[in-house]
Amino acid sequence: MTQIGNGNVRHLVTLPDGTEVTVAWAAATDVGLRREVNEDSFVAQAPIFAVADGMGGHAAGDFASAAVVTRLAEHGGKTMMGTPEIDASLRLAVQDMGRGAGVTDEGSGTTVTGVALGAISDEPAWIVFNIGDSRVYRLVGGVLEQLTVDHSIVQELVDAGQISREEADTHPHSNVITRAVGFHEAPIPDYRAIAVEEGMRLLVCSDGLTKELTAYGIRHFLVGNAAPAQAARELVEAALGNGGRDNVTVVVIDVLRVVRPAGARHAGASSGGDLH
Repeated sequence: MTQIGNGNVRHLVTLPDGTEVTVAWAAATDVGLRREVNEDSFVAQAPIFAVADGMGGHAAGDFASAAVVTRLAEHGGKTMMGTPEIDASLRLAVQDMGRGAGVTDEGSGTTVTGVALGAISDEPAWIVFNIGDSRVYRLVGGVLEQLTVDHSIVQELVDAGQISREEADTHPHSNVITRAVGFHEAPIPDYRAIAVEEGMRLLVCSDGLTKELTAYGIRHFLVGNAAPAQAARELVEAALGNGGRDNVTVVVIDVLRVVRPAGARHAGASSGGDLH
């Protein structure tokens, strides 16, 4: 378990076009009730917020998730971040894993998902990315939306209409993913851009949360706790209360204020679009 960055109740970012974005965030993690080692890692350091869920067994999984968040954290403190920086960080992380002789000989890998504050066509945007089955959610006006699509066997079955979303949650292959960072493969994240909206809340989480809480349950705790730190703690506690079968890690980010310079366009990044 590698934790990079702490919570922040108010952080002001001034983007190159003069737009001022004020954000707050908090993170929480727990080993869970059935695991001996926490193989999750996270970075929560503007402009990058990400969660990685390692696999490959104890030291190997921990090593892999740490490699990813450590490379992403190299951009912490910058004003903004884009897909080229994310791609480069993930490639370097795979190289780092390859140098872990003795730790990763049997193969290791990790999921990664997160959001980075950036810009699309000079408009402020969150760059959402994922590899594997860790997720990003958006809460706006009380409506919760999953922004990422799992790279997993059960998601493929759902997409093919062979099982329902409810059946996927209890499917025996629910933990089998189809894409990861590591295993000597080039990392290929999915990207999408969403508008930076005042009052929005984002949740980045490992599957230790989504194994134990439905979307309804996640929404309940995000809506019911105004402070990111309290929301993060209660989400983790709820996952433990429902069984805690896996490591659980969450990062909650709030957009407190968006102030655009005079004369700025207001088109935004729309409700969300894929990046290629």
